[in-house]
Amino acid sequence: MEQWLSLISDVGFPAVVTLYLLHRIERKLDTLNQSIVMLPERMKEQPLAVSDETSIANLRKG
Repeated sequence: MEQWLSLISDVGFPAVVTLYLLHRIERKLDTLNQSIVMLPERMKEQPLAVSDETSIANLRKG
């Protein structure tokens, strides 16, 4: 707790809050990045289920 108070007194409350929020966002962005990287592999594992020929034709068009 003393470290936080020392940091606040040295750089100011807004700066400490900003650093804390950036740290939290960084972890969430890392998780998001991992999910995006794994997405193609997961899409290969679970092919899209299509119920009829018309839907397949529509998918091929675009």
